[in-house]
Amino acid sequence: MRDIKPILSALRRSKAGAVLLFLQVALTTAIVSNATFMINENLTYLKEDTGYLQQDIFSFTVMTFGKDINLSQQAEFDEAMIRSIPGVINASLSHVVPLSGGGSSTSARLKPLPEKSKEARLAYFYADENALETFGVKLIAGRNFRPEEIVISDNFHDDGPNTIIVSKMLAENLFDDGAGLGESLYVSGRALEIIGIVDVMESAWPRADDSGTTGIIPFINAQNYQHFLVRTESNERDNVMKLIEDTMLQAYNKRVIINVDGLDESKNSYDAADVLMMRMLIVLVVILVLVTALGIFGLTQFNISKRTKQIGTRRAIGARKSAIVRYFLVENAIVCTVGLVLGSVAAVFLGRVLMQTYSIEALELPYVVLTAFFMLTVSLLAVVVPAVRAANISPSIATRSI
Repeated sequence: MRDIKPILSALRRSKAGAVLLFLQVALTTAIVSNATFMINENLTYLKEDTGYLQQDIFSFTVMTFGKDINLSQQAEFDEAMIRSIPGVINASLSHVVPLSGGGSSTSARLKPLPEKSKEARLAYFYADENALETFGVKLIAGRNFRPEEIVISDNFHDDGPNTIIVSKMLAENLFDDGAGLGESLYVSGRALEIIGIVDVMESAWPRADDSGTTGIIPFINAQNYQHFLVRTESNERDNVMKLIEDTMLQAYNKRVIINVDGLDESKNSYDAADVLMMRMLIVLVVILVLVTALGIFGLTQFNISKRTKQIGTRRAIGARKSAIVRYFLVENAIVCTVGLVLGSVAAVFLGRVLMQTYSIEALELPYVVLTAFFMLTVSLLAVVVPAVRAANISPSIATRSI
């Protein structure tokens, strides 16, 4: 405590350096707090279970330009043909590729309009009874579609299906007890009975907050542009992917096969921007921390060079080396504490701005506290080397230097 008064006096004499230092610490604390929070959010999202066996599934798109076939019949034939390929477990026509960033959604209601009722966003897949096995999602209640429940039509409203399989998240959002099996949903005016519930099944937009509120509707409306999903045995996916174009064209050559991609590759493409941002944030955090540490190191070195006489005098009257080291540690701690307090307030403010501007989660206070503690540790470590050098200054050399 005896060092506090001379430290404050020294800081008043060199205000510019102290102000620059605590502003630098404050800016670093504010940015690093939010950056580490966003990095952790991205890492948590990237590790989330999507429900799909991504490593065993691939998708491809068929663009048919021939006019001499029935698209629905050809789609059924294509599915059966794909399933006959060695290494294929199942295949399904689907109007949406999961995790790809492009899909369809609507609202699911417990009562038809115009009645008021609870509703939730429904990201849906038009597919048949093969979709569950093809997707690899886990059925936790109810059953799969029966072949006779699959509706092949081009008019969903008038000639649509009567059943649906939903995700656990959708059931929990709509029904208070989280059940829902056997209940009805109203989708685009049609009542669909919930015959099955799957555990986890992400939509085409896994980054969305309600991405898990999904459903499979047994409806096939074959188009000139349509998607197939194929699930293979482990380690067989690459072999089947190499065969799929030739196999499809041999069955009917008036079409083009494009976008033959693994489901994990589709997910990686969807996440590419987030991964890039996360890497940039990591680089930013490292650079800011290093620059701040170097700034503290340089300022301490500068202060030592200005206080050589003061250090030499203290050493001459019997001050121990540990006292000199402690002096600079305490001085740095005071300046950094001011910067950390200011930076913590700025971090919370910046977090709210980011939340309102980019609709991200609110910054959690533990990140601010941990960042402040980390920055204080870094700042103290940055002072140790120059402080030890100062403590080793010989009193005679210090006196002659004036």
